[in-house]
Amino acid sequence: MEKYLINPNQKISRISKDIYGHFSEHLGRCIYEGLYVGEDSDIPNVNGMRTDVVQALRDMGLPVLRWPGGCFADEYHWKDGVGPKETRKRILNTHWGRVVEDNSFGTHEFFELCRQLGCDAYINGNVGSGTVREMNEWVEYMTFDGTSPMAQLRRDNGREEPWVVTYFGVGNENWGCGGNMDPEYYGCLFKQYETYIRNYDPDHRIYRIACGPNEEDYHWTDRVMDKVKHKANGLSLHYYTDIWDHETRSKKSATEFTPLQYDMTLAQAYRIDGIITRHIEVMNRHDRQHRVDLIVDEWGTWYEVEPGTNPGFLYQQNTMRDAMVAALTLNIFNKHSDRIRMANIAQTVNVLQSVALTEGEKMLLTPTYYVFKMFREHQNNTLLGSFITTSVRDIPDCKDASGRGTKPLPQLIESASIDENGTIWATVVNTSADQEAQVACQVADTAVKDVKAEILTGSTGDFNTFDAPNYVKTVAFTDYKVTADGFTATLPPCSVTRFEIK
Repeated sequence: MEKYLINPNQKISRISKDIYGHFSEHLGRCIYEGLYVGEDSDIPNVNGMRTDVVQALRDMGLPVLRWPGGCFADEYHWKDGVGPKETRKRILNTHWGRVVEDNSFGTHEFFELCRQLGCDAYINGNVGSGTVREMNEWVEYMTFDGTSPMAQLRRDNGREEPWVVTYFGVGNENWGCGGNMDPEYYGCLFKQYETYIRNYDPDHRIYRIACGPNEEDYHWTDRVMDKVKHKANGLSLHYYTDIWDHETRSKKSATEFTPLQYDMTLAQAYRIDGIITRHIEVMNRHDRQHRVDLIVDEWGTWYEVEPGTNPGFLYQQNTMRDAMVAALTLNIFNKHSDRIRMANIAQTVNVLQSVALTEGEKMLLTPTYYVFKMFREHQNNTLLGSFITTSVRDIPDCKDASGRGTKPLPQLIESASIDENGTIWATVVNTSADQEAQVACQVADTAVKDVKAEILTGSTGDFNTFDAPNYVKTVAFTDYKVTADGFTATLPPCSVTRFEIK
C-alpha cells in the first residue's frame, strides 16, 4: 500500500487562480463557432457569445483568458477589429488554414466575453509585425479614462468606460513565428515596447509578460532574463505534449493509440516538471529576489487533426489520455506555485486540447473539462507539503527515433492545498492504464472528521461524442474508508480522484 502524507503545518505558497487559465486564438473554430457565433445566429447567444459554452466555462471556473494569439497575435492589428463590423478589414489568416478573417470578433467582443465569463483579460500584443505606437495606442484605447484620441475612439465605438487589462504579453514566440529573433535582440525590443505600455489607472498596474523559451531552450531564458529582469513581471514558457511517427514525420492520432503510446504520452507530459525546474534555476541566476514569475501560457497535447478536417484548424478529439495529461500537469503546476503565476491550456474550444467541442447547435464537454472543474477548488488555496510513495517506470522516449532513450513516469502524481475554511483538497492521478493503486493517506496532526471524493475514470481511449456527450464524466467516488487521521482508498487505473478532507 502506498503512503500518502499531507502536512497542514507546511504551508508553502499560494496557488494562483490563474494557473487554471485558458487560451483562445483566432485559429480554426476556437473563436468563430466555438466561443462566438454572432448576434444574429440561431444558436442561443448573448451579444454573440454562445450561451452553452459560456455557461460551461463559468461552471468550470475559468479565471483568465488569453487572446488574440498565439502566432496570430504577431500579425494582428487591433484597429482592424474595432468599429462597425461592416467596415472592418477582411484579412488572410496566414498561420491557420489561410482562411479569411473578417475581424467581427475584436477588442470589444473579447472584453464582452470576459465579462460574461467573469474572468480576467490577458492581451497578447504584436511585436513581430506591429509597432511601438500601435501597441501604445491599443493600451490607451483599452484602459485610459481621460481625454485622448484613442479614448475618444473607444467612446465613438460604443464603450464609455475603459476596461481592465490584467496581463499584457509583449509578443509571442518571437524565437519562431513571432519574428525568428535572437534572444538578445528580443530582450532589447521588450524593453522598448514595454516602456509604452502605460499604466493609465493609478490603482492598477498592468502585468507585463516577456516572451520566454520553447521547451528546453535554456539559452533563450538566460539571455532574455539578462535583458528584461528589471522590467518584466513574468516570462512565458511553451510546452506541448506530442507523439511522433519517426518514419512519416507526422503526429499520431488523438484517439487511436497503443498502450505503449499511452505511456509515452504521459511520460512526455511529465517532463515538464524537470523543464520548469531548470528554467527557474536559470531565472534565479538573474533574479535572486524572484520578482519575475514563470508563465506557462501554452501547454497541452498536440496530435494529428481529426480525419476530414482542415489541417490548419488543429481540431482533435479528447480522450481519457488527455485528462490524465491535464491532471498530472496541473498537479505539477500546483507544486511550483511559488514561481508559476499563470498557465493557459491550448485551446479553449475546438482546437488542440480543448475543454469543449461544438458542432452547430451541439456542444460536448471533454474529459479535460472535467479535470479543470475538479481542480478548480485549488484556485487561490495554499499549497501544502505533501508526498506520495509510488513506483516509477522507465518509458521509451517518443522523441528518440533510436528507441534507446527512456523517460520516467510515476504511477501516482498528487498535490494538496488548504482553503480559507481549513478544508484540504487533494488531487491524485493514477497514470497506470491497467493497475489499481492502494493508498493510505495520513494528514499530519489532524483529526479527520469527514472525507468526500469525486473521480474521473475509464479506459484510456474513452471520449465523448455528439451522439454520446456524457459517456465520460465525473462521478462520486466511494471506494475509500475514513481513518482517525486520514483515509485509505483503492484508486482504479487511468483515474483522477479529488478528495475533500475536513
